[in-house]
Amino acid sequence: MTPSRWPAASPLRRVFAALGAAALALGGCASKTPTAAVSIDELLFQQAVETATDALVAQTQTLPGFLAKMEAKLIKRGVVLDPSLDAGTGQQTTATQQLDKLLTDLLNSQFAQFEVLPFRAANLTQAQYLLTATMTRVRGDSTRSPYRIDLALVDLKTGNVAAQASAMARPDGVDMTPLAYYRDSPVLVKDKVIEGYVRTSATAPGERADAAYIERISTAALINDANILYNNARYQEALGQYRSALATPAGEQMRVLNGIYLTNVKLGRMAEAEQAFGRVVKLGIAYNELGVKLLFNPGGTEFWSDQKVSGAYAMWLRQIAKESAVAKVCMNIVGHTSKTGTGTANDTLSLRRATLIQQRLGGEGAEIIGRTKPVGMGFKENIVGSGTDDGVDALDRRVEFKIVPCG
Repeated sequence: MTPSRWPAASPLRRVFAALGAAALALGGCASKTPTAAVSIDELLFQQAVETATDALVAQTQTLPGFLAKMEAKLIKRGVVLDPSLDAGTGQQTTATQQLDKLLTDLLNSQFAQFEVLPFRAANLTQAQYLLTATMTRVRGDSTRSPYRIDLALVDLKTGNVAAQASAMARPDGVDMTPLAYYRDSPVLVKDKVIEGYVRTSATAPGERADAAYIERISTAALINDANILYNNARYQEALGQYRSALATPAGEQMRVLNGIYLTNVKLGRMAEAEQAFGRVVKLGIAYNELGVKLLFNPGGTEFWSDQKVSGAYAMWLRQIAKESAVAKVCMNIVGHTSKTGTGTANDTLSLRRATLIQQRLGGEGAEIIGRTKPVGMGFKENIVGSGTDDGVDALDRRVEFKIVPCG
């Protein structure tokens, strides 16, 4: 059957329509180097995912030898999907989980030339492509801003991005509630590996995927297995998996150390948990920034009343004081608030909270006062920006410890 005889709704017909448009734009011939495709129309979430996926697949058809091989024999190309992320927070959420399912179902059911394989280290040696996907809130009205969905297909042999596509999704029905691992995390886990994943998802075809990310991809598969176990409350098994990830050459990552902390807390091993949190702090200091979810009662400087939430804060501050003293670093203690109330009131409140944290750290060692400075940012640097004051925007109510030059 020729492309013109495929049903109008066929994804292959949409792909060849996209190819035809590209060929016309290039004077009648398809490009050997695909160009990233961007849809600026705001679509319903599923439609946006379908649009971006169609455009991504269309670009692969222009790669050297792809069409010739398809005509001779249908060759399935293995694709490993590294679970998608919220680009702003580095978290997996209910919506990114939905995005993963849609991508897997679309590629497996509508594009016979691809087969999505589980994100396992063994499959990374067998598959041809690695798929990354992110959702990014486009700034504007915090509750009505659309999300940009970015997809990138990386050739695992060359490390180059083979195709990249984007589409805009309306916020209707998009649930950005973090999955359990990220909900429970005491810190922002967006380190250089996560930032590399985010950059890769928006990298133009023909360019290299981010080195910090792609060089650690096998460890990322182990971390994903551990996170799945944690999200399913299988804490002992998760701890073993995090330890396995830590034992790899690329294992010293925020997600790994954070996972060891979380699983030890769940297993009631508080001495081991404190030691693990100290390593989290040490890595954050090495990375020059550590964002901690120190939550306060609304409108004040008292820690959150629920001891299930705030019970560990004294230990966190003890380890922050200890590791910063060992490293002999100077820090700005930056308070943040969610987007509720006036800007002036939140600026004042965030400064008061940062000052309280400085005083609490000073209780662990008076010399810390001279090496820290409290700063109040209000809601100027919100990561989520929803203003919902719940688990979704918990990271907006964080305190950051930013390493700065002394003197």
